[in-house]
Amino acid sequence: MKTLKHYSFLLIAIISLASSCKENKTEVIQTPEPAFTKEGTLTITKSTDNTKALTLDIEIAETDYETQTGLMERTSMKEKQGMLFIFPDSRMHSFYMKNTKIALDIIYIDENLHIASFQENAKPLDETGLSSEVPVKYVLEINAGLSEKYLLEVGDKIDFTKL
Repeated sequence: MKTLKHYSFLLIAIISLASSCKENKTEVIQTPEPAFTKEGTLTITKSTDNTKALTLDIEIAETDYETQTGLMERTSMKEKQGMLFIFPDSRMHSFYMKNTKIALDIIYIDENLHIASFQENAKPLDETGLSSEVPVKYVLEINAGLSEKYLLEVGDKIDFTKL
């Protein structure tokens, strides 16, 4: 009888342990939002009258990792901030908004630093490809609506300085 009690106790302990192991407690690890790091300044000049339309503080994406992650995981960006992507050569580029939580205007810029095309009001988290439609060497991401607010047009000139 004593042995039966020991086996019963052992069986209860095993069942208890097994049921507690079945609870999948998923721990969510929060990573901090990437902070904006000013790496340069960028000015857009109107092609029609050579006046400054907009000056921005910019982050610069040049490495494969930087160009792949871009503004992912950001929840906001100030109006006078943006990210400039610099590619090694001029070709067709396509961007998408995977893990990008803010709406953006994507400005495609040719090798002569002129605006070549736009994708305005790109929707957050949308994985649809947004093509440059023409070969470009640079891409500028700014908050959605700023292209319209500052009346930016194809042909406007970009000038940037790295810090």
